[in-house]
Amino acid sequence: MKYETSQNLSREEFKRLFGVKRETFAQMMELMKQSAKSKGKGGVKAKLSLEDQILVTLQYWREYRTYFHIANDWEVSESTICRAVKKVENVLIKSEKFRLAGKKSLWQEQHPALIAIDVTETKVERPKHHQKRFYSGKKKHHALKAQLVVDLTNLKIICTAYGNGHQHDFSLFKASGVRFHSQTQGLADKGYQGLQNLHPNSLIPIKKPKNGSLSKDDKRFNRQLARQRIAIEHVNRRLKIFKILSLPYRNRRRRFGLRCNLIAAIYNFEVSLPASKNCSPLS
Repeated sequence: MKYETSQNLSREEFKRLFGVKRETFAQMMELMKQSAKSKGKGGVKAKLSLEDQILVTLQYWREYRTYFHIANDWEVSESTICRAVKKVENVLIKSEKFRLAGKKSLWQEQHPALIAIDVTETKVERPKHHQKRFYSGKKKHHALKAQLVVDLTNLKIICTAYGNGHQHDFSLFKASGVRFHSQTQGLADKGYQGLQNLHPNSLIPIKKPKNGSLSKDDKRFNRQLARQRIAIEHVNRRLKIFKILSLPYRNRRRRFGLRCNLIAAIYNFEVSLPASKNCSPLS
């Protein structure tokens, strides 16, 4: 759907189709104009306008169809779609508007009071080499892992880290170099056994002892912790409305982290927007 046609859509229809609000699209458009202006005039005129290039990129993330199918809809070549997607991604990732705070912000004076950490997996096609490195025994398929650290006070994603499917969640945490402020309370699931040795002010579920059972107090503690941690699961769900993160990832793996970071930053941008009665962030 070209930009002129998308103008006829309601706010809700626009978001359902492209996955972002009109305010987010407008901010993307401003960044694309600034980038085009800095490069000056000249060269061959692009087959797609700046508006259409953004819509193509959003459509690719949202639906994750092949370049071939999207190119047929827009009546251009596959290479044109590929160049447009990479161009938009490169412009957005370099901007300040669509960038995560980063793990250094966890140590600043204005550190978050309560954070949650979790790992989500995205299935990938079986690699030709080093298959064992990407095989997730938990999911029984080859995968890439994305670690999210979320501020539970405002539900914004602070930082991310990435690993292969075979890597344990806690091993990914240690490799990421993420450390919390001593006054920040961290919440995690059972995959982070040993987190309290690195960060004493953290809570993880109590494991059932071997050949034993949990007491009522232990079960009550686990339920209360799960109620607090469920927010990060909702964040994962909101990111995965973009099918590029929920369907098997077909592209080269080296660009996976860039796209995850961009979608996470877009989510943060929409969380900061004034609340709408009919539309929640990336819902």
